Amino acid sequence: MDLFASFDLPHALAGLLVGVAVGLTGVGGGSLMTPLLVLIFHTKVQTAVGTDLLFAAITKIVGTGVHHGHQTVDWMIVRRLATGSMPAAILTLIALNTVLHIGNKTEHAILIALGVLLVLTSVSLLFQRRLLAYGATHTIVHSEQTFWPTVALGAVLGVLVTITSVGAGAIGATLLLLIYRRVPVARIVGTDIAHAVPLALLAGAGHWFIGNVDLGLLVNLLAGSIPGVIIGSLLSSRSPERLVQYALAAILMVSGVRLLMQ
Repeated sequence: MDLFASFDLPHALAGLLVGVAVGLTGVGGGSLMTPLLVLIFHTKVQTAVGTDLLFAAITKIVGTGVHHGHQTVDWMIVRRLATGSMPAAILTLIALNTVLHIGNKTEHAILIALGVLLVLTSVSLLFQRRLLAYGATHTIVHSEQTFWPTVALGAVLGVLVTITSVGAGAIGATLLLLIYRRVPVARIVGTDIAHAVPLALLAGAGHWFIGNVDLGLLVNLLAGSIPGVIIGSLLSSRSPERLVQYALAAILMVSGVRLLMQ
């Protein structure tokens, strides 16, 4: 099969829009693309989740490179998160492939979980500024008191991301801000993006093995998202940040409610 011969403009445009959103806000790889595929393109839930995981991972590799270049990735926090998230993702994939056979009931449960997570992501975006003010100092803390909460957060994200592809963006960053209140916000965002890459790659590879990834769809989405991320990153310093955040929060809230009503 020639993947590039099956170019599909609507999916590429969807990738472009989500890529711009990721570039502008750092959020959207999972929280926008999965509901878009399910609600607009009527893609099967498990295919949307599996394809979106690899889509988000590849899209965020670019963001990780930028943040690493600006020294805004805390690799110690990434390791702590991965200590919890990677084993949790593997166990969740095993469960999906053995115990939790994806039928109509399981698919409906995934839709409910996805809807709830989108609503939580929307709320996280709305209250993110208050959290920024709450922890706006520049002293990095790596006390032992933060180790287990970080590992536990990683484990929760590992399960949520593997099942729904959502959770590693705004929700992960918001909870990290509560754990590491003295770490600069830019460093939290960069760390959250860096951790999302291996987690999404692992979960996406697992879904590929199970058969939940549409490679043709993935190529079309990436054809739009890669230039979209670049465009969004270039516009991020000039865009009205609060307006963009509120608009994204509103879209996620509507998408979440619509999924809950399915």
